[in-house]
Amino acid sequence: MQTAFVTGASRGVGRGVAIGLADAGFKVFATGRSIESADLPTDIVRIACDHSQDDQTAKAFQKIESGQLDVLVNCAWGGYERMMENGQFTWMVPFWQQPPHRWTSMIDAGVRAAFVASSFAARMMIPKRQGLIVNISFWPAQKYIGNVIYGVAKAATDTLTRDTAHELRPRGVTVVSLYPGLVRTEAVLAAAQAGWLDLSNSESPEFIGRVVVALARDPNLLERTGKVLVAAAVALELGVTDVDGRRPVPLTLETV
Repeated sequence: MQTAFVTGASRGVGRGVAIGLADAGFKVFATGRSIESADLPTDIVRIACDHSQDDQTAKAFQKIESGQLDVLVNCAWGGYERMMENGQFTWMVPFWQQPPHRWTSMIDAGVRAAFVASSFAARMMIPKRQGLIVNISFWPAQKYIGNVIYGVAKAATDTLTRDTAHELRPRGVTVVSLYPGLVRTEAVLAAAQAGWLDLSNSESPEFIGRVVVALARDPNLLERTGKVLVAAAVALELGVTDVDGRRPVPLTLETV
């Protein structure tokens, strides 16, 4: 049985990835600050972990009894928390008015958490000369969307992918950035119910997990290392459908 480790799996994309991997037969270890109360299958191993704390990350990886890891998916991310402050929606204010906590939640709890988790995963994958590390990223790496810190975090994530892939490719380990589309997370569903979003081309959280499974099983996986991949485009290429049988249309830099 292959083993997967998913960070930030309490809700949203991370939860969907964990479910998608478990459905495909992976032994899944899932982390999150509120993972104990997450709606996850009983066969997923839950590990309470705040990935902004390196000692907690180290202890989480020690839970993998076999010491062998096939897939790491870095989903931990605190950037969508506390969007409202004192009655003001601060997500889109100019960078000189952004609250300092947003940098911490996106860079420390996001990018740095992915870096630390990847370092632990690499040590497990290198001896086998195989493995897949997926960093969940998004289009703000390439285009201004929302606020400056968001763009900095996603650009840093893609650079983390490119440069760790450069060092890991000779050792047989693949690293990619994966861009979801509009994912029907809890927050997105609430926004749609309020009439703010059109879900006609949306993706389930489990869809991203299905794409990760297809990548992990791709015999030409190493050829993708260091690249930015759009989940819906990979799904079309590898024949992946969403839980409802649909094939979402891939977003592009122009249409996002």
